[in-house]
Amino acid sequence: MTLPESVEHSEPVKARTPDPHDFLALDDELDATERAMRDTVRAYATTELLPHVADWYERAELPRSIAKELGALGLLGMQLDGYGCAGLSATAYGIACRELEAVDSGLRSFVSVQGCLAMCAIHRWGSAEQRQEWLPRMAAGEVLGCFGLTEPESGSDPGSMRTFARRDGGDWVLNGAKAWINNGALADVAVIWAHTEDGVRAFLVPTGTPGFAAQEITRKLALRASNTAGLTLDEVRVPASAALPGARGLKTALSCLNEARFGIIWGVVGAARTCYASALDYAVGREQFGRSLASFQLSQRKLADMVVDLTHAGMTALRLARLKEAGLLEPTQLSLGKLANVRAATEVARTARSILGANGITLDYPVMRHMSNLEAVLTVEGTEEVHTLSIGRAVTGVQAFR
Repeated sequence: MTLPESVEHSEPVKARTPDPHDFLALDDELDATERAMRDTVRAYATTELLPHVADWYERAELPRSIAKELGALGLLGMQLDGYGCAGLSATAYGIACRELEAVDSGLRSFVSVQGCLAMCAIHRWGSAEQRQEWLPRMAAGEVLGCFGLTEPESGSDPGSMRTFARRDGGDWVLNGAKAWINNGALADVAVIWAHTEDGVRAFLVPTGTPGFAAQEITRKLALRASNTAGLTLDEVRVPASAALPGARGLKTALSCLNEARFGIIWGVVGAARTCYASALDYAVGREQFGRSLASFQLSQRKLADMVVDLTHAGMTALRLARLKEAGLLEPTQLSLGKLANVRAATEVARTARSILGANGITLDYPVMRHMSNLEAVLTVEGTEEVHTLSIGRAVTGVQAFR
């Protein structure tokens, strides 16, 4: 067999020394637009957010002012088309989530709630008039939204929600309560899901509407650099035009949650990367028994395990992004990604904390902050148990939820 001339005389490709922070060079798979997104968000997050995030975390606050900065960068609703949205690829969106969560999970959550929950619901299920009224201002960060699905007695089983909307003449009147609503006390408009006589519907409720109240949840030990609230609706009256015409049935709400889960799958890779990088730097620079921590076999074992977990999580995120772009991504595949990547990131954070020793529990280092956040992210957008059972149902064909 004769090889083609181009093959016979090709120059051998020189191997590269693996980058400790991207061991399999996964970012080589990104196109020019995706790399530009990476560089832009990383630069902004590193210079404008990272210097302040430990203080925000300690004070349990997230300044609303960052919304317009994020909007100016095109990060709010970036995966949506039209209405001032950037219309970027799933991978570009994932990269942005990764770089934001490398600073803090609360920042990724802020963008995710705005773009993948509130804006996505309006974009996907709203009327042309609703889209035009809300989306351009939300994309610019001038108007903030939240997504009211979870309730005090209805978490993993959203179908058991008690919030109800009844017709009264030409209006809808809503009564009920929502819990653990990110951006809830910052929002200008809430997408509220409620039972009606015709099934589950969604309504756009301006937060200044009489009877609507948001109470910020305090004393949190995770996701402190974020806003979380409980919402109450007491005879909240909205016009018929407030109903999202396409939002009929619980599946429409869950479709928005799938968008947010995708962002988490990418985001936790950033959190894990930061924890690993912090541990690596510390191990190299810290001396014990007359030598660096990095020179001990047990330390190297920990660092190697972290590299493996971080690399696997990055590969999973990239594969799911490519499936999503091809229109082939299934919800159960998102369950696998969310379960695997958050689990891996949590283990990386815990291992990194052990390398830093007592220093690992202070806000002078990012590890414990990420570790606490990831414990919450394990529950957000579907608990570990729910995603486990979703995967189990997919591979066995047997329903184990009920």
